[in-house]
Amino acid sequence: MVKKLGTVTLSVLLAGSLAACSSGNNGSNAASSPAASTKPAEGVASAAPVKKDKTKLVYWTGDRHDMDYIKSVVQQFNDTNKDNIEVEMVVKTEDFNQAIDLAFASGQAPDIIRVKENTIQPFAQKGYLKPIDSYLNDDIKKKFPVIDDFNRIDGKMYSLPNYGSTLRLVYNKELFTKAGITAPPKTLKEMVEDAKKITAVGKASGSYGFALNFKSPESALGRSARVIAEASGFGGLGFDFKTAKFDFTGYKDIIQSFKQMVDDGSTLPGMESLDIDPLRAQFAEGKIGMYISFSSEPGVYANQFPAKMEWAAAPVPTIDGTIKGATSFLGGQWLSISNTTKNADQAWKFMQFMYDDNVLKTYHEKGFGLSMVPSISSVAKKPEIKGIEGFLPIGNDGTWPLQPTVTVEGMKYNDAFFKYMVNGGNLDQTIQDLNKRYNDALDKAVAKGTVKVQPNPSFDPMKLMAK
Repeated sequence: MVKKLGTVTLSVLLAGSLAACSSGNNGSNAASSPAASTKPAEGVASAAPVKKDKTKLVYWTGDRHDMDYIKSVVQQFNDTNKDNIEVEMVVKTEDFNQAIDLAFASGQAPDIIRVKENTIQPFAQKGYLKPIDSYLNDDIKKKFPVIDDFNRIDGKMYSLPNYGSTLRLVYNKELFTKAGITAPPKTLKEMVEDAKKITAVGKASGSYGFALNFKSPESALGRSARVIAEASGFGGLGFDFKTAKFDFTGYKDIIQSFKQMVDDGSTLPGMESLDIDPLRAQFAEGKIGMYISFSSEPGVYANQFPAKMEWAAAPVPTIDGTIKGATSFLGGQWLSISNTTKNADQAWKFMQFMYDDNVLKTYHEKGFGLSMVPSISSVAKKPEIKGIEGFLPIGNDGTWPLQPTVTVEGMKYNDAFFKYMVNGGNLDQTIQDLNKRYNDALDKAVAKGTVKVQPNPSFDPMKLMAK
């Protein structure tokens, strides 16, 4: 049975429950002073120590795969910090970005926010994030690599890296064998054919060849079509860095292949309303032949949804089997401080604890993510978790530059492509319409000065690969 997950709130408190937003009564200086009263002035009778109120902070994250471990780390911070700080961790598994927008609009924003490569730029532009440059000493600057647009935006630092995520084709080895498939697909054509073969041998028992979490087309295509496009040499989010214009032409073969699997009946029924955790639950039960996702999956199948079959991960297929660009190695940011918090200094102390060597090293070794911090990755043990081998960085993994963020009128490209997959239509016209609307939005943003772009005729996606 598929278990639908909504918003999970984890209270990791020493006593009592917390409000939904920061409610600390102390200013930044007060929180760093001793809890007991200072020595009384000469000639004044000693008074009983004044008990200092706790500084209460709220941390929001959309991550589910590492929830239990991070919960224990937050609990440790609450138990051991000497500054009377107490943190509530809130895990929002659905509509995280919308929840953040609503929280800031209503004055209920958290104090610390989990940011990702697709959110740090828009969150910074909206004024949600506080620069942390004033907290960074020479040791911190030396330890953590700086990636422009990923943690440093317009010269200001908003977050430090923890881990990166690779993207791979995750497949059910038993269904592949049953269908007579000897190796993971290397081309889109092979992927479509393999999905059809798996469905043919598995449909009677409720197993299908392919699935994606299309309850959110942005999430589904962001973890699949994007990485296929990049490995095939195209900007995975529709931006051409050579011309500094949007061009979704590179998506054509990919979306046509996805639609073909839908038309063939090779996709899991009901996937249009499937979120990622229910999809994982179905895969763990052996009902999905393959899907594409991040390197967090081994931890999911070890701890969250124990897999009942043999599975593995392999590089994603490309359009024609030829690798023409780096496959995304996503990361470079983790935690940020809210620009509206009244307790920024205390929030930074919590961040310091979270970025401690032992925390980051354990995070890597438990397989929650692959460390992007050289001093950690150089000493951490290889994650001892089943399935991680297929996700370890390889030669064609690399970090693509971030595309500009624009506000487009009408349907976003993910939704437009999903609509075509389900309802059909003219894909060429859909792509032309997307190119026009996205470039119109880009021109407006450039004119306003909110976006800066520069053509790079010599841009080579092959040069993005890790050395």
